[in-house]
Amino acid sequence: MSTEAKLQPVRGMNDILPTEIAYWQHLEGAARSLFAEYGYQEMRVPMLESTGLFKRSIGELTDVVEKEMYTFDDRNGDSLTLRPEITAGLVRAMISNGLLHNQRQKIWTCGPAFRHERPQKGRYRQFHQIDCEVFGFAGPDVDAELILMTARLWQRLGIQRLTLNINSLGTPESRKLYRDKLRQYFTEHKSKLDEDSLRRLDGNPLRILDSKNPDMAEVVANAPLITDHLDAESSKHFATLRQHLDAVGIQYVINPRLVRGLDYYSRTVFEWMTTELGSQATVCGGGRYDGLVAQIGGEPTPAMGWALGEERIIALMQAQGIQVQGNQPDLYIALVGERAEAAGLALVETWRNVLPGVRIETNCGGGSFKSQLRRADKSGARYAVILGDSETEQQVAGLKNLRADEPQAQVPWTQLAAELMQRLI
Repeated sequence: MSTEAKLQPVRGMNDILPTEIAYWQHLEGAARSLFAEYGYQEMRVPMLESTGLFKRSIGELTDVVEKEMYTFDDRNGDSLTLRPEITAGLVRAMISNGLLHNQRQKIWTCGPAFRHERPQKGRYRQFHQIDCEVFGFAGPDVDAELILMTARLWQRLGIQRLTLNINSLGTPESRKLYRDKLRQYFTEHKSKLDEDSLRRLDGNPLRILDSKNPDMAEVVANAPLITDHLDAESSKHFATLRQHLDAVGIQYVINPRLVRGLDYYSRTVFEWMTTELGSQATVCGGGRYDGLVAQIGGEPTPAMGWALGEERIIALMQAQGIQVQGNQPDLYIALVGERAEAAGLALVETWRNVLPGVRIETNCGGGSFKSQLRRADKSGARYAVILGDSETEQQVAGLKNLRADEPQAQVPWTQLAAELMQRLI
C-alpha cells in the first residue's frame, strides 16, 4: 500500500498510544480516588443524544450549536448529535431515570466529546473530559466544594501555576436587566462589532463578551460589568463563596468578563487558567446552572458542575516536567526450550496467585536467551527470571536484577515465590 493510500485517523481525532497511556491512567485514577473521598458516584451516559437537547441547553446562538456540532439524521429521520459537552446529557439522564425528585445527587463521569473546530494543540475534534456535577444543592457551600476539589486534584497531580478566575452571572432575571444594558452599550458601538457579534447583538449580547477577536478587545473591555448589576441574593451568594475560598487559602481573581461559552450558566462561574499552553489557556471550568433541569423538562432543581479537558491537563503536566510511572512489568520471564516453556507458563500462573499486584510479563514467541534478555531490558522490568531446559530439569531458575549491577542468583523453584515477594512487594 502506498503512503498516499494509507488510512489515517479523522482530522482532529487522535490515537492514544501505549507509550502515552500512563498519563491518562494517572489522571483518571487520581480523579476517581478524589471523587470517592468526597462522596461522588460514577455515572455513564451516551455519547449520542437528540439534537434538540443541545439546542435547548447550550443555546442556539452559541458557537457550539451554530458551528461546531456533529449532527446528522439517522435512518428514522431523527436528528442526532455527538455530544459537544457532557453536562446536558447528564442532566437528561438524571431526569430520564427519576434521580432528582426529592433527592440530592453528587455525580461524576468521563469520556469523549466532539466539536468540529480547527484542530490545534490542546483543541481537538474528539477530546476527553472528566465531568463532576451536583444536583439539589442551592447554597454557595457546594460551589466552594467543587472548586476545592479541583484545587486538591492539581495538588495531587503536581500541577503548579494555575490561576483561578471566578465570577457571578446572577439570576436569569438580573441577567436580563444586564443584557438590556449590554445591548444598549454595544448598539452605541455597533461600528466596532464583527459579524458574529452583530448577529448576537439582539439574541444574546453576553456572548459578545466571550469574543476572541483581538480587534474587539477595547470595546469589550469598556462594556458594563455584570458584577455591578447583580441582584442582592446573587451578591450574597458570591460573597459567601469567596469567604469559603478565603478560609481555605485558595487564591482567585474576580473576572467580571468571565461568562463561559454556554447559555445555561447562572450565578457562580469559574475557570482554572494557565499561561503555559499557548492560546488554550483554560484547562478546567464550570459553574452553576440552576435553570437547566427545568429548561430540559424536569422539575426546577439547583445544580452546578465542572469539566476538565484531559488532553490539556496532560499537556500541562508534560510541560511542567511531571513524570508518570508507566505500566512496565515488575518481572519478565525468559523461557528458552520446549520443556522450559511448558513448565514456565504453569509456574508463572502459580506465582500470580501469591504475588498480588505484581506485574509479570512472560516471553512469548520464542527467541534465544540473548534476545529475550534484550526484550526484558526494553520492557522496563526490574527483574528477569531465566529458565531453560537444563534449569527446568534441575527445578531452579536464574534471577537477574535488570536495574542494578549485581550477580545473577540461582534460586530453587520451591523458594522462588518467597524470594520474589521479598524483592518486589
